[in-house]
Amino acid sequence: MSEHSPETAPAPQGGQYQVLARKYRPETFADLVGQDAMVRTLKNAFAADRIAQAFIMTGIRGTGKTTTARIIAKGMNCIGEDGTGGPTTEPCGKCEHCLAIMEGRHVDVMEMDAASRTGVGDIREIIDSVAYRAASARYKIYIIDEVHMLSTSAFNALLKTLEEPPAHVKFIFATTEIRKVPVTVLSRCQRFDLRRIEPEVMIALLRKIAGAESAEIAEDALALITRAAEGSARDATSLLDQAISHGAGETTAEQVRAMLGLADRGRVLDLMDMILRGDAAAALTELSGQYAEGADPMAVLRDLAEITHWVSVVKITPDAADDPTISPDERSRGQDMASRLPMRVLTRMWQMLLKALEEVAAAPNAMMAAEMAIIRLTHVADLPSPEELVRKLQDTPPPPPPGPGGGHPMQGMGSPAAGGGGGAPAYASAPPQGAPGGGPNGGHTMSAGGGQAAAVAPRLDSALARYPSFEHVIELIRKHRDVKLLVEVEGGVRLVSYQPGRIEFTPAAKAPQDLAARLGTALQNWTGSRWVVSIASDGDAPTIAELRDAAENALRKEASAHPLVQAVLKNFPSAKITKIRTPEELEAEVQAEALPEVEDEWDPFEE
Repeated sequence: MSEHSPETAPAPQGGQYQVLARKYRPETFADLVGQDAMVRTLKNAFAADRIAQAFIMTGIRGTGKTTTARIIAKGMNCIGEDGTGGPTTEPCGKCEHCLAIMEGRHVDVMEMDAASRTGVGDIREIIDSVAYRAASARYKIYIIDEVHMLSTSAFNALLKTLEEPPAHVKFIFATTEIRKVPVTVLSRCQRFDLRRIEPEVMIALLRKIAGAESAEIAEDALALITRAAEGSARDATSLLDQAISHGAGETTAEQVRAMLGLADRGRVLDLMDMILRGDAAAALTELSGQYAEGADPMAVLRDLAEITHWVSVVKITPDAADDPTISPDERSRGQDMASRLPMRVLTRMWQMLLKALEEVAAAPNAMMAAEMAIIRLTHVADLPSPEELVRKLQDTPPPPPPGPGGGHPMQGMGSPAAGGGGGAPAYASAPPQGAPGGGPNGGHTMSAGGGQAAAVAPRLDSALARYPSFEHVIELIRKHRDVKLLVEVEGGVRLVSYQPGRIEFTPAAKAPQDLAARLGTALQNWTGSRWVVSIASDGDAPTIAELRDAAENALRKEASAHPLVQAVLKNFPSAKITKIRTPEELEAEVQAEALPEVEDEWDPFEE
């Protein structure tokens, strides 16, 4: 709501005190402040005699929606002091219609609060009365406040009359929730969006009203009121009224801050400095001091969040520091913070403060929740950035090499070549080429009997001839989906020699005792031929699982030996290497995710 000019404010009736929000309510379009676009449009419409049949005013509370509706009603029905005037944007305020509308007693200007009269029956009363001409005025005007509160049936009942009202009827709606108004209603109205009052305009208005009331109030106090009003002129005027009474003639910023329950912005900036330094004890002491002086913990955290947002905006757009509601000291300190603090710290603080506000609102003791939030903020504030962490780790000397009796836990888990003694079989879990499933070794038999390759018997059972190598046995187990046996064979068999129908191996440490018997029985059942599976004591060849993991173990060993990784493991003892990705793997992933290039596009018109 925009306020009435102090020079034209009506005198209180009967010696009674009148609140400033009503005393300085605008009476003409010239009195409206902060709504220049709407005033210009309405003045042009009245001058060209293009007055709409229905208006809808929308905006936040206190920007002047209902006041503008009454000014429009007065302008439509004003007849001037001589009784011969027509519709005007400058109602005289002295004719019978202006006075009656100003006092809310005009029979042809009906105001209805849709918040209390929401039903279709209330709208039906309006519909039934529009057929009758105005009793004394030029237009019969219906002002419906908070129109979004009407029920769906009430809106539907109003549609036809709203689209084709009689020439003597005008509708003016006001709402704070324009999205709740049906589009069918909006399309039949001329819409005006009332803006928030700019801080400069608001401060000038409050200064003017304070001067008219002969009240002394400091400029920084006016800035505090303007900031608390958040663009609502009615809220600002009501707070000014309260501040004048609180100050008893001379009002300071400290008195306004105490009246609003706000913490001193300078002390909030001090608290923010302590948090950013990681000084938890000093921050808690400062919070307790503000709490003891009457500051609300929720208000302190809200001020911290507001300052964090403002400093972040100033860092991006330095012109934001020129806000007239910001004091010079606060402006200089905010600019200094914006130049020193990285955006990463500000955004992290913003997120944590939002979470803290939720916790304080839900906590049984707001002060305890605020203190815990401050402790969290101070501990997070001194965390190093990723760049600083890498630099710190690079500067940390690597741990000393292991002694003769020591050794890295991964030592000894080297490449396949470093596994057992000479003649270790180079077999894999994949099937060989030329057999079901294919494989790398063709039909050659790879065994490890003291470094000698065992020859395949020249005469074989026709059924066993299908399994010339141990890789075929592994594929046979996989084909029959015996997962338990497959895992035990891959992890527990150190192959000594292999011939179709005869397997000799040394069991690994974790191999089951009955592995040989169960393997022979399973192969006999699957192939229909007898298999001899025996155990030897001198086999040291790696198992299939060890060969498969050898490459990864080698990478882990190499990664563990890197100085930077050793520094990380030293500073973070609980850290573990969970996954290693080689440059080749990263490049393959990038290529897989990249869109394929289209070399030539087919043009149907070329043929």
